[in-house]
Amino acid sequence: MTLEESFHLIPNTEEDRKEMLNAIGVDSFEELLSNVPPEFLDVDFESIGKGLSEYEVLKLLGDLANGNVHTGEAISFLGGGAYDHFVPTVIGEITSRSEYLTAYTPYQPEVSQGTLQAIFEYQSMICALTGMDVANASMYDGASALAEAGLLAVNLKKRNKLVIASTVNPDHRAVVKTYLQGGDVELVTVPQVDGTTDLKALSDLVDSDTAGLLIQTPNFFGCIEAADEMAAIAHDNDALFIVSADPISLGILKKPGEYGADIVVGEGQSLGSPTQFGGPYLGIFAAKMELVRRMPGRIAGQTWDVDGKRGFVLTLQTREQHIRRERATSNICTNQGLVMLSATIYMALMGKEGISTVAELSTRKSHYLADEINKLPGFEVMFSAPFFKEFVVNTPVAPSKIIESFLDEKVFAGIDLSPYEYGLENCMLICVTEKRTKEEMDRFIGLLSEVS
Repeated sequence: MTLEESFHLIPNTEEDRKEMLNAIGVDSFEELLSNVPPEFLDVDFESIGKGLSEYEVLKLLGDLANGNVHTGEAISFLGGGAYDHFVPTVIGEITSRSEYLTAYTPYQPEVSQGTLQAIFEYQSMICALTGMDVANASMYDGASALAEAGLLAVNLKKRNKLVIASTVNPDHRAVVKTYLQGGDVELVTVPQVDGTTDLKALSDLVDSDTAGLLIQTPNFFGCIEAADEMAAIAHDNDALFIVSADPISLGILKKPGEYGADIVVGEGQSLGSPTQFGGPYLGIFAAKMELVRRMPGRIAGQTWDVDGKRGFVLTLQTREQHIRRERATSNICTNQGLVMLSATIYMALMGKEGISTVAELSTRKSHYLADEINKLPGFEVMFSAPFFKEFVVNTPVAPSKIIESFLDEKVFAGIDLSPYEYGLENCMLICVTEKRTKEEMDRFIGLLSEVS
């Protein structure tokens, strides 16, 4: 059965199908799918087999799930945007209460004072963490938050060029590229030197046509960028300076608002949510006050009623369903309400000192492990730049072999960097959070020594 034949299984008449295709502006169903890579279109529907009963499906899915190894039973040195930080038990106890257990923002928001207060508290804490003036109710994830920030810069500056550091998470860069493909926007990538952005190349690439400069610090390799100098380069060309930051790192590093960031985004998973394959995750988005009406998503505010009682309202909703389309800043449909609530509880529980402690422990432990790995024959820490909790190691054998063999020991060794465009063929990205004990790290070193 072809895809065209499968299209005809949908209960529409031939006239209905023609009308839909004409409205879209294509002549056939195949043309509609022309942007899909061919290997994904060659589907043998007959090989899928007969349908299964509910019990059979549940058993099949259970067997597949039981084949997984997760961080509850394995030692994880994985990073690259999803981090195995400790999640206090009380978070699940609170978020599982019926009045909180929703991932969606109500359409009659003022009735839901609890949800609005949670958003308001979240926004306030994100502003305190990032050093920015205003934060929204959250985005889908860190990647979409970065892409939305890029669109904001393009629309504000009326320019068609964005400059992005190659040290930004490659998956996030791919999302930015996808967001921009429908518009006439040039995305220029800045090369890296020794794990950080090449400042000379950056200075040459950012010019009067640039709407925004997008960076990540600590970056994909874990290295800390020269953000002050990068901010100056952006602002000298009247471009927005957009920073993607690990929120835990802000417990010990300078706040982006203190070194000139116009917009701060980030992945909020590390704030009280476990690592999960694909999410749901949490997109942080904070900015200077002058950008508040250009921000995507929702912003909750605090007010008082006629009796002087404190209350909460949705102050701004700039999506196209709520205001005139030509004035909308985004078509983002919801905030990650439940994940946002988890982050709010986490930040309230940990406080300023708690987050700083988590950041410091992660830094100290990652540097211990990096120093010990560097002593092993055949292994070498790649970059000399200061790093937070992730670092890149050159390995004597293919990282894929190490990663696969360590699964038998229930150890997630790291991320193989060879599939990315950096040219780091025998390199692995390793991450250490506050959860890793000295015994776990020494065991990891012992396993690596057998490889060397």
